[in-house]
Amino acid sequence: MRLDAAAMDEHAADCRDYGLVITCEHGGNRIPEPYRDLFQAHQALLNTHRGFDPGALIMAKALATRFAAPLVASTVSRLLVDLNRSIGHPRLYFEAIRNEPTEVRHLILKHYYQPYRAYAERLIRQAIVDHGHVIHLSSHSFTPELNGKVRSADIGLLYDPARPGEADLCERWKAALKICAPTLSVRRNYPYAGKGDGLTAWFRQRLSPSAYVGVELEINQKHIIRAGRNWIELRKVIIESLRMALASRCTGISA
Repeated sequence: MRLDAAAMDEHAADCRDYGLVITCEHGGNRIPEPYRDLFQAHQALLNTHRGFDPGALIMAKALATRFAAPLVASTVSRLLVDLNRSIGHPRLYFEAIRNEPTEVRHLILKHYYQPYRAYAERLIRQAIVDHGHVIHLSSHSFTPELNGKVRSADIGLLYDPARPGEADLCERWKAALKICAPTLSVRRNYPYAGKGDGLTAWFRQRLSPSAYVGVELEINQKHIIRAGRNWIELRKVIIESLRMALASRCTGISA
């Protein structure tokens, strides 16, 4: 049994028991002025997937606008500090920063990393207070080829399989994407394992499965590179499919 779009929206509005928070950890490749000299030899790298996630911030803003959800985003390059890595992770900093004195790294954490995480945590905990339950969507993109290996999927949905709420949402979202765009290749926990180190994993350590659902959206950058109508339409498909997934999740009816 399926509901039409209008009916699903009506049911979702009636039984919405969750808050929605959007984040984007790799939204830009900006290096703050105090650290620019450290990157003089790495300007080209800043413009690659190692410097940021092209298209991720555009997608995050579109999701936040459509669902009237709060957005936490950073345009500081992941090469300065990777907001999607835990403190102590070997790739938290780029080598140019790792070679600097400890106090430099501590200042970077203080000014960029900790405020970002604190703000995201504040919004997510407030959503739990307000609604009893939060869905956190983290917007990312991935390079079409890495180390000579072509990534085949168009969209990846990353989650922890041990958390039923995350598995259910991603199953419904994938099914809705199949309806909206049958030719897209959508894979779960691809091109990375959703339970690996990241902001969603950090929240899972602090919040129960009944209160927190965290999903990372990964878009193949080939769509962003092409730009134009294809990229515009893909954003619409992602938004519409998420709307369908959330509505079917709320009503308990398959997408």
